[in-house]
Amino acid sequence: MRYVLFILLLIIPPTALEAQGSITLKDSLISLKTSIHHYKNTGDYGKAVLGLEKGIKLANSTNNIEAIIDFYNLYARLNIQFTRPVNPEIYLNEAREVLRMYKYPNGEAISSAIEAYLQASAGNEFQALQQVRKALGVADHNNTDVTSVMELYIGMTYHKLKQYDKAKRVLQRMIPPINTYEEKYLLAMYQLVLATIYFEEANYESAQILLDNVLRISARYGFPRILLDTNRLKYEIAQHEQDYRKALLYYKKADSIELKYFNATTLQQQNEVASASESEFLNNVIARMSQDEIRQQQKVNISKLTSVLSSALLIIISLLTISLYRNNQIKFKTNDLLVKKNRELQVAKEEAEKAMRAKGEFLSTVSHELRTPLYAVTGLTHLLLEENPKESQKEHLKSLKFSGEYLLDFINDILQINKIDANKLLAEKLVFDLPKVLNDVANSLRQTANENKNTIVLNLDDQIPSKLVGDSLKLSQILINLVGNALKFTENGKVIMQTELLELDHQTCKVHFEVNDEGIGISEEMQQNIFESFSQGSIQINRKYGGTGLGLTIVKSLLSLFNSEIHLKSEVGQGSSFYFDLIFDIPDPSTLEEEKTEELEEASLNGLHLLVVEDNKINQVITKKMLGKKGISCHVADNGYEAIRLAKENTYDLILMDIHMPGISGLKTTEEIRKFNSTIPIIALTALSLDDSTDDFFASGCNNIITKPFKPDLFYQTIGNSILKAKTEHI
Repeated sequence: MRYVLFILLLIIPPTALEAQGSITLKDSLISLKTSIHHYKNTGDYGKAVLGLEKGIKLANSTNNIEAIIDFYNLYARLNIQFTRPVNPEIYLNEAREVLRMYKYPNGEAISSAIEAYLQASAGNEFQALQQVRKALGVADHNNTDVTSVMELYIGMTYHKLKQYDKAKRVLQRMIPPINTYEEKYLLAMYQLVLATIYFEEANYESAQILLDNVLRISARYGFPRILLDTNRLKYEIAQHEQDYRKALLYYKKADSIELKYFNATTLQQQNEVASASESEFLNNVIARMSQDEIRQQQKVNISKLTSVLSSALLIIISLLTISLYRNNQIKFKTNDLLVKKNRELQVAKEEAEKAMRAKGEFLSTVSHELRTPLYAVTGLTHLLLEENPKESQKEHLKSLKFSGEYLLDFINDILQINKIDANKLLAEKLVFDLPKVLNDVANSLRQTANENKNTIVLNLDDQIPSKLVGDSLKLSQILINLVGNALKFTENGKVIMQTELLELDHQTCKVHFEVNDEGIGISEEMQQNIFESFSQGSIQINRKYGGTGLGLTIVKSLLSLFNSEIHLKSEVGQGSSFYFDLIFDIPDPSTLEEEKTEELEEASLNGLHLLVVEDNKINQVITKKMLGKKGISCHVADNGYEAIRLAKENTYDLILMDIHMPGISGLKTTEEIRKFNSTIPIIALTALSLDDSTDDFFASGCNNIITKPFKPDLFYQTIGNSILKAKTEHI
């Protein structure tokens, strides 16, 4: 079935073959090889097979024996890479038969290297090493196209034989590889095999460095099989290092790649292409045999020729029948496997949904419970810092204060993500002043900017109406996260927050928001993952700059409430630019009330007399001392019944009401007080997040809310503003 080419070699002299190799033919073969390598490495098995079939036909039609051997070797590599049901040995056998009649050292070197890898995979060490020596002995080591491929399979052979030192020497000396057709793919493969060896040697740090390079290359050039294997190996490393959060992240990435590129439909299509290719290959063999037999008729007896041809055809037909039967059996098994896999995926999906619900409930409960002890930590730290501690103690107290505030921010971020995931947040539509919102964001971050010697610059488009209808609170959250991130990664620079009017009519206004910085920038590889939860670019960035990695996830999720998306432009060392567009409604001028020019500022607190309703003894002490620092006296009620009695018997400037108390809740207590005193300001103190029960708080009669643990400045300012507002309303 493979002798037609050999007869041609005997009949046609080499000079005739060379004469047919025109420039146009060479260009066609080079173009074909380029496209086949591209499809092979980017995961398109079907197009790669079509290219190979076309290439072999073209090479056969022009008797280009070297090209035929190259395409057979490529066929073998394709089926090794995709682990198709077609045995790579089929094509290597064809290449070997041609090599017996034609001397082509470079083709023989690659065939031997591939054969070495297959023997090593089958556990045949002696035969594998024999093929390695053969490949190294015949190869032209000045031809980088040959050596780069040959050395990869030799390195993979040593890896399979667990001869790690030899494998590393081979792979390391070939980095970077030089290859006309697949330089980037080979570079990624060299580093992936090296990383696998380091992993098996428990050298996880070296493996991680190589895998980061592999991810960057394979993501940029689109090598799905390498991306899948790399994320799986990163998952294994994270498992061994007991970093289960990262392990879950890489498991999800690998699963996503597998679903996208190697799903059941794709695998079935590839199996069908493989079966069709094998059948066509065998048909071509039959056709070549028929031509061979016709030529032999001129030299042998007609009866002998007929007998030989009949026998050969019967053998081929038998082989073809067996092959087709085997392929059908494989198809049936594959279909059964796919059905089973689909059932498993459905069960896994249901389990994942249960896990997500359990996670949400767990995060919500734990985050809420942490707020009460955090109140003690942050409150006591603030009090100690104001009591003139020793210089040696100040740094410890500042560190404790920073840690408490960091933990509080982390808890708030987790709760925010949990609400977004649970679809508990809705975009409100209220009239707000856009310039005031932007100035408030800038002012709230001035201190943060000063810490890194940064400047916040506001560039506002004067054509944008100042009054708009939308959710100013969520807009503030988005901008605070973006500007806060920019300030964190910038030193001695500017952070510019700007707006631009895109569209305006009588009813709506489309505004472009942009936050630019002069910071460290973000690499192309990291830009693909920067909006995922807990993603901060790298471990080094996390250690240097800190943070939870949730800010940009919150930004992305909040913008989805407005049917908008966050976009990013950045280069390493050149800063970053985050931008998005929002559409606001234009308010009816007749409905706008005249705005009060006087802003509520922190009132003078000295001499005020308050009622503190709190059942926790530690919180009582902290709150009382914090009030005392501002010259505020207070009575303390342990429960709601005592609070009602004290409110009837005494006159207070304000009541601080804890919500969760035994016996009677803070909300019920507030309702009872409002029955005989409707004017006294009442501020709710709660460990719940603000969005959880806002309507209930205000419905019961609370004037304002402070979420525990709170920052002292906000605590004092809220008290002062509440009293000032109450006095203003009753003048």
